[in-house]
Formats: sequence, structure tokens, C-alpha cells
Amino acid sequence: MALVNDHFLKLPNNYLFADIAKKVNAFKVMHPKADVISLGIGDVTQPLCPAVVEAMHKAADEMGTFEGFRGYGPEQGYDFLREAILKNDFLPRGIHLDLDEIFINDGAKSDTGNIQELIRWDNSIAVTDPIYPVYIDSNAMIGRAGLKGEDGRWSNVIYMPCNAKNGFVPEIPDRRVDVIYLCYPNNPTGTVISKEELRKWVNYALHNDTIIFYDAAYQAYIQDDTIPHSIYEIRGARKCAIEFHSFSKTAGFTGVRCGYTIVPKDLTAATLTGERVPLNPLWYRRQCTKFNGTSYISQRAAEAIYTPEGKEQVKATIDYYMQNSHKMLSTLRSLGFECYGGENAPYIWMRIPDGFDSWHFFENLLYGANVVCTPGVGFGPSGEGYVRFTAFGNHEKTEEALDRIAKWSRKV
Repeated sequence: MALVNDHFLKLPNNYLFADIAKKVNAFKVMHPKADVISLGIGDVTQPLCPAVVEAMHKAADEMGTFEGFRGYGPEQGYDFLREAILKNDFLPRGIHLDLDEIFINDGAKSDTGNIQELIRWDNSIAVTDPIYPVYIDSNAMIGRAGLKGEDGRWSNVIYMPCNAKNGFVPEIPDRRVDVIYLCYPNNPTGTVISKEELRKWVNYALHNDTIIFYDAAYQAYIQDDTIPHSIYEIRGARKCAIEFHSFSKTAGFTGVRCGYTIVPKDLTAATLTGERVPLNPLWYRRQCTKFNGTSYISQRAAEAIYTPEGKEQVKATIDYYMQNSHKMLSTLRSLGFECYGGENAPYIWMRIPDGFDSWHFFENLLYGANVVCTPGVGFGPSGEGYVRFTAFGNHEKTEEALDRIAKWSRKV
């Protein structure tokens, strides 16, 4: 008799965004003439930039010839893309990496979920709260998270609350933790971390033999030059951190699928006998077994964002979304809502009025204004009392959604 992995049975029935889609679809069935505007799920709306499209066409044409056809590519990714990443994302910030410390993937979500395979099931983990659901769900699937209580907290997870009182930067744990998840610019709160604060986390990790899984998927949206784009800008981080990057929100690759992960050679973990084992070759071994590499066409597309034309075009798209973000931030605040983020990230984290919980607010906004947000509690217990808005819509729909929210808020 085959036995199911019962850790899966401990998960909520649906992933957060599947729940949202289900509720929105039910509303549309009941109100087929309603024009629903989504400011909830963080999918992009602007088309791929011309440099990327041209590169994809060229790569597809190559694949249609005997001379240019490519089958299985290297599991770590082609050198042409890894070299472009190193030259453009790290060397200008004084960060030196070897090419074989860069692993190309099919989107950061895959690696942020899979990276936990490198550590034992009984390692302790700490997460910022609220948090991107994949971090905890992937640990729950292997049994590391324990059991989920009625308060929404997993029994074996150390929660580090992020709220207005601490500026959405969590306090350093008062105990030793094996693994810490950090995401900055943060999803869902849209807030950032200073170099001084990030240095405290690196120092903690070095002192406590802790590994930091650092999600930098939104670093391209940083507007403030003093904010770090990479944890490796902090001395010593190569010995304690793995970093994840994505082209999904940077260049509109949500449907193209490409990103990358940095696993430094200096990073090690211990065996039960105390032997130190480097994680870079273990991740390479894992990828060779479970991953056949990102498609050649996607990697050529990613390479194109680093050309002079590609950089200019991608920046224009990011600026487009950040115009939405700044407009949303100013409008919501003018309506009396307490808002955070939105200045260095495409997310607005809004405190909801008293008398609502976050799902109740979601439903009232959907039915009252035909606008979709994301309930904060879906990101963790500390997300209760908030909702998240995304800036990835087009200007016209975003403006209309804000007008609807303004009219609706006067009735609430």
C-alpha cells in the first residue's frame, strides 16, 4: 500500500492566490456585467520590451536550424547569461562572484521553494511575519514546519513580526536559529531594509552559524541609492547567505520564466559529526538530478535586458509601475488610510479600518467597488489588519480603481 506524504495534508486546502481567484470567479458568475479590476495578484501587465522580443525571435530562429539547434543546456545556465548577470548586477556594486556560483532557474519561486532540500528536516527556521507563503509551505511539505494552529502559526516556525512599531524590520532573534528567511524589498509590505540593519542580520548569522535565505526578487525597484540591492554588499555575507533573483517583475518574465540563485562557495553547513560541507556543489548536484535547465530562448531573452537598449526599456517599464505605486500611495493616504511601502517596491501595504478583518475587507471592496486586493492574513498572522495592493496594472485601470475606492470609502 502506497502511503501519502501526510505533511501535505497539514497545508491549507488552497494556495492563497487560488483562494482569491475562486472568490473573484464566484463574484463574476453572480455579477457577469461587473468590470472587476485586480490590484491583488502580483502579475505584470506591460508587454515584454522590444529588446527581449527581438532576442527571443532570434533564438527561436536559431533553434530552427541544424547549426543553431540546442538540446539540453547546462543545468547551471549558459555562460553568456551568467556573465551578463555578473557584469551588470554584481561587479558594479563591488561584489565579486565566480560564474559557477550563479545558477539560472525558471523563476525565483522554484528555487525559494526547493532550496530547503539542502538542510535537514529538523533544522529550526525563522521567518518574517507577514511573509511570502511559499517559504513556509515548502517547509511544511517536508515536515519541518510542524503543525498549523488555530492562530495560523506553525508549531516549529519562529515568527518575527514586522509591523508599524518596528518599521517593518523584525527584531534579531533572542535565540539561535538554523535558517532565517529575509525578503527585501519586501513582499508583501513593500518596505526595505537599510545596510546598517542588514549588517546586523549578517553579523548574527556569522556569530550563530545561521544560514540566511535572502529573496531579492524586487531589487530592481529600489529608488533610494542607500538601500542595498544584494546581501553580498555586506561584508561576510558570502559565508552565511544564499540569494534569489527574478526577472519576472524586473522584465515582465512571469510567463517567460527565468531567474537566478547565488550559492557562494564560502557557504557551508555541518554534518552531525561536525564536518563542514560546502553547499554550492550540493546545489549543483541537486540541479543536475532534478532540473534540466532553463530554456535557451528564455536565457537569450534574459541576456537582452542587459544590453544598452534592454536596460533603457526595462527601466521605462519599472518607472511605469512605480508611477502607479506613487499614485496609489498618495491617493490612499489622502483618503485617510495608513499605508506603507510603495516607494522602493511595487506593493502598498494598507492598514484596514477598525471593524474589518482582512478577508472581510477584501469581500467588501470586491462587492462594493469591484476592486481586488490581497488579504494580509494570507501572508501570516501579523498580516491580519492589512491588505496588499500591487502596482502592476496599467495607468488607466489603476486610476479607475482608485476612483472607485475613493467613492466606496466615503460610504463605509
